[in-house]
Amino acid sequence: MSKTVGDFFWQRLHDWGVRRVFGYPGDGINGLLGALNRFGTDKIDFVQVRHEEMAAFMASAHAKFTGELGVCLATSGPGASHLITGLYDARLDHQPVLAIAGQQARAALGGHYQQELDLLSMFKDVAGEFVQQASTPPQVRHLVDRAVRIAKAERRVTALIFPNDLQDEAYEEPPRKHGTVHSGVGYAAPKVVPYEADLRRAAEVLNAGKRVAILVGAGALHATEEVIATADWMQAGVAKALLGKAALPDDLPWVTGSIGLLGTRPSWDLMMNCDTLLMIGSGFPYSEFLPKEGQARGVQIDIEPEMLSLRYPMEVSLVGDSAETLRALLPMLQKKAGGSWRKDIEDGVRDWWKTLEARAMHSADPVNPQRVVWELSPRVPERAIITSDSGSCANWFARDLRIRRGMMCSLSGGLASMGAAVPYAIAAKIAHPDRPVIALVGDGAMQMNNMAELITVAKYWQGWADKRWVCCVFNNEDLNQVTWEQRVQEGDPKFEATQRIPNVPYHRFAELIGLRGIYVDNPDRLGPAWEDALNADRPVVLEVKTDPNVPPLPPHITLEQMKKFTSNLLSPDPEERSVLLGTAKEVLSSILPGGKH
Repeated sequence: MSKTVGDFFWQRLHDWGVRRVFGYPGDGINGLLGALNRFGTDKIDFVQVRHEEMAAFMASAHAKFTGELGVCLATSGPGASHLITGLYDARLDHQPVLAIAGQQARAALGGHYQQELDLLSMFKDVAGEFVQQASTPPQVRHLVDRAVRIAKAERRVTALIFPNDLQDEAYEEPPRKHGTVHSGVGYAAPKVVPYEADLRRAAEVLNAGKRVAILVGAGALHATEEVIATADWMQAGVAKALLGKAALPDDLPWVTGSIGLLGTRPSWDLMMNCDTLLMIGSGFPYSEFLPKEGQARGVQIDIEPEMLSLRYPMEVSLVGDSAETLRALLPMLQKKAGGSWRKDIEDGVRDWWKTLEARAMHSADPVNPQRVVWELSPRVPERAIITSDSGSCANWFARDLRIRRGMMCSLSGGLASMGAAVPYAIAAKIAHPDRPVIALVGDGAMQMNNMAELITVAKYWQGWADKRWVCCVFNNEDLNQVTWEQRVQEGDPKFEATQRIPNVPYHRFAELIGLRGIYVDNPDRLGPAWEDALNADRPVVLEVKTDPNVPPLPPHITLEQMKKFTSNLLSPDPEERSVLLGTAKEVLSSILPGGKH
C-alpha cells in the first residue's frame, strides 16, 4: 500500500529522535495508531495509560527526567480534553511536550458532529506557542517540524490535530510551487551567555555583598558544580525551590533546603538576613519568602527573559544558561573570606536537622507522617528517582528527604496538581528502567486517579531491568493540606463534608493486581517496611496509616495566621484536641531541638 499521512508522521517523529509516546486509543486517532503498528513499536514505544490526563503527566515527567521531548496522544473529543491538565503541568514547568489529538472528518467539521470540539481554541492557551490542525497531506511535514522544533527550542507545549480521514490519506510531499512550505529536521540548542559588560555589572553587585544568599530552581539542575563553586567562592548559603531540590545534595552544610510554605527555617533566615540575592533558574512564586524589597541587591540568571525580575526587583538580570553563565561569571568574582555569615548558616542548618528529627519522632495516632520520609531518607538507594504529589506529603518530601548526588526528583511545580506522583514515577521508570523509583502520594490523589495507574505498573513492570518501584501512600482519610489551609489561612474548623475521604485498603488493591502490598500502622515498623519494599522482587504499594493532625508548619508563622488559627480553636473543630496536641509538639520541637515529646 502507498505511504499514508500516518506512516509519514511516525517516520518524521522518529527522524526528530522521538522514541516513546504516552497515550490512549480511540476511533478519532485510529489512522495514526494503525500507522504506528506498521512502523513498529520497536522504533517508537507506545505506553498505554489508563487515562489521557496521565499520558500528559507522563510526557511532562519524561521531559523532566530525560531532557527530551515528551509526546502524548489522545483521540478526539473527550480524549483530547482529558490531556489538558497534564499539559498545563508541562506548560507551567517549562517542559517541551508535543500533544497529538484526533479530530472528526474534515467534511463534518462545523456540523455539531459527535465528539467534535473546537480543539484549536481549546489548546490555544496551553499550547499557545504552536497549535495547528492539519488539512492536507503536504502540510503535515512542516507542521511536525515546527511543532517539535518550537517545543524543544522554547521549552513549551505544542499541539497537532489530525482529522481522522486525513490520517489514512496517501501522503504527498509539498510540490515545488508558490504557496507551499519545505521544512527540515534538526535542532541544536545554542550556547546562551550574557555579554561581558553585563557579567561585570553582576559581579560588581555580588562582590559588594557581605551576606550573599543564593536561590536555585529547576534551571540549575544541570549546573550543580558551578553553583557549588560560586557558593563556596562567595561564602554564600543556598536555598532550593522545590523544582530545584535535586540541584544540590543536602549533605553540603550550607544548603538550607527548601524555601516557602513547604520550606525550612534556615532558608527563611537566609533570605531575611542577606544583603545580596543571586537567583539561578527559578520562578519561585512566593515573594514574601524572599528578602524585603530594598533589603538586598539582586542578580538573576534565567534562560527565559520573561521570568527575570518577576519575583524580586533585580539590579542585574542575565539571560543565559545557568551553567555557562556561572562559568563565565566566576572569574570576575572576588573570593570572600570565611566569616560569621557562613558559620551562622551552617549552625542553623545543623540545628534544623535536629529539629526535623525531633518532629519526626513525635508520637502520633498512629503514625507521624514526617517519620515516613525521615525513615526513608537514609534508605534511599543510589541513583533513585523520587516523585511527590501535591498536598501535605509534599511538605515531608520538601523538608525531610535528603537528596544525594546522582538522585533525581520532581513534582508538579507551577500547577501543583494532585495526581501527578504516580504517572511521574511510571514515566521515570520507563525512561530509566535500571534505576529505583519511589512515589510519595496522599490518599486523596490515590483515590482521584492514581490507583488506576497502578494497573499500568502491573502491565509493564516485568520488563523493567530493576524491579524496584515503590508507591508510598499516606492514608489519613483526610484531604489534609486543604484542611490545614482552612484552619490556618481561613480560621475555620475542619469541614467534614469536604475533607474526610473513605478509608481504602491500597495495599490490598496492589496485591489484587499482582503487585506487593505492605501495610504499616506502627511507627517502629517503618524502617523495616521501607527495607522490605526496596528489596522486593516486584513493585510495591507501601500504605502507612498516618495522623492527619500533625501540622505542616511553615518556617515562619505570621501574626495573621496565628490569629486565624486561634479563632479556629474557638470553633467546633471535630478533631480539636488532637490538633492542639499535634501543634504543641511541633512548636516545642523548635524550642527544644532534639527532644522527644
